[in-house]
Amino acid sequence: MKTFTQLSTAAALALALLTPALAADAISGDVKKVDEANAKITLHHGPAKSLGMDEAMTMVYRVKDAAMLKGLKAGDKVKFEAIEEPSGYTVTEIEKGK
Repeated sequence: MKTFTQLSTAAALALALLTPALAADAISGDVKKVDEANAKITLHHGPAKSLGMDEAMTMVYRVKDAAMLKGLKAGDKVKFEAIEEPSGYTVTEIEKGK
């Protein structure tokens, strides 16, 4: 039981240390278009170092799940995370800004 408690504590600490690193990769942008039917979103964003993009640009991204687009509309400010896949770039997380 003591070993399980130690492992649980270590896992919680590791997660706590990784969480800020994930947030640091968030990209700020503006929604230009939402295409729920095709699970795509057009975003204008600044440099995206996590994707190897050094300049601001407007791009169409796929989204991991079309439900992520609910409540988003052109003009919204967002923070998002994306990955590069063989088929293109995919938004894995998106959060509406204030």
